[in-house]
Amino acid sequence: MHGRRLLAGVLLATTLTVGACSSGDGGGGDSAEDTTLTVWTTEDQADRVAAQQAILDKFGAQSGTTVKLVAVAEDQLTTVLTSAAAANDLPDVIGALSLNGMNQLRTDDLVDSDAATEIIEGLGRDTFQQRALELTSADGEQLAVPSDGFAQLLVYRKDLFEKAGLAPPTTYADIQKAATALHKGKTAGIVAATAPADSFTQQTFEQVALANNCQLVNDAGDITLTSPQCQEAFTFYADLIKNSSVKGNQDADTTRATYFAGDAAMMIWSSFLLDELAGLRKDALPTCPQCDKDPTWLAKNTGIVTALQGPGGTEPAAYGEIVSWNVLNDASPKAKDLVTYMMSDGYTDWLAIAPEGKIPTRAGTADNPQEYSEAWSKLEAGVDTKALLSDIYPADTLTAIAESPSSFQRWGLPQGQGALAGAVAGQFVVPQALADMINSGASAADATAKAQAAAEQVKADLGG
Repeated sequence: MHGRRLLAGVLLATTLTVGACSSGDGGGGDSAEDTTLTVWTTEDQADRVAAQQAILDKFGAQSGTTVKLVAVAEDQLTTVLTSAAAANDLPDVIGALSLNGMNQLRTDDLVDSDAATEIIEGLGRDTFQQRALELTSADGEQLAVPSDGFAQLLVYRKDLFEKAGLAPPTTYADIQKAATALHKGKTAGIVAATAPADSFTQQTFEQVALANNCQLVNDAGDITLTSPQCQEAFTFYADLIKNSSVKGNQDADTTRATYFAGDAAMMIWSSFLLDELAGLRKDALPTCPQCDKDPTWLAKNTGIVTALQGPGGTEPAAYGEIVSWNVLNDASPKAKDLVTYMMSDGYTDWLAIAPEGKIPTRAGTADNPQEYSEAWSKLEAGVDTKALLSDIYPADTLTAIAESPSSFQRWGLPQGQGALAGAVAGQFVVPQALADMINSGASAADATAKAQAAAEQVKADLGG
């Protein structure tokens, strides 16, 4: 959620052209269309766009392909897709795409599942993490090629918790108790997303909901947002914000700024936070009073929780994102070559763009089964300053983060309703209902009824 994978940002209008088109494996017999690729990426931060350009430059030199790289903020994806489709100007490939975005492509019948299957079989299906393949499949079809993932975390001030004699915030009860006890003076008990038209709010609340076994749908595909578990999750979240947080809409930037200033006891964010928390990125430095002398002070005094559990939950819920490479229908034949390259020769370079938020979904090759996971563990994080995360964070914390994708839970996917979940998220159904509770005092019954009705309309619009 920072820098992504917060799934938000600014649409970059700049189109970057990389590679060459005069020679290489593409051959002189190929048409211009066959040696030119347009790739969209939702890794839209400037430094990450530049890093992707460098990798595509290598692919272009090897393959004789011109690659036009366009960065698109994920919250703008539906709008940009609609405009591109109307202009007959869709890309060949979309990279770093969330599960909701992937399912949006499926809903619009834009994704080439045969290409994804061919790429995965060519690389070796058993070299991919099984859960990642499941999450990027639907109805027995492999929709996309999973590239990496990030975990959503609840981070908390260990020093404040220890001083107050509080247990780590792993359950609704412990989170509520800590938020109440530590919300005093300049310190907010917790900061979390509330902006009503922001994917960050959907992501944040979805984990809290899953922790209480609040599901978007049941096994029959019926919307279940008015269930007791969902009403309890809505009430819990809204009460936390109203009673133990800061005023006004909160998003990824504001929550991070508050926690980094030392003005919040807890925050929900993604593992992309880890390099910034350690003071490795100048444009997002911790600003707490102690951080002036020691930029790593906040990281050293931060605890990390990867799974939460509510009273209605049967087990702790881990939430995160698996992002993927998506080949679109009618793409250039070179599209499959590019994705294969990005998951093999270019894979370590891809993970190195932001290793704290790019947990590999392909551990290695048939000949070297741990090649990529071992390389990932040795990658330095950071932008302006580089450091091994293992030099800053405890080994058990990093192990929990690395293993978390194998147990990620998501709305709609186990029930075969990924397209519906993506559409509901894309229309900010739940964030808007939460905003009603937080800002207008709506009850959980009213808010969930509103969300239920909106989700049912989305389902009807999809033909469900």
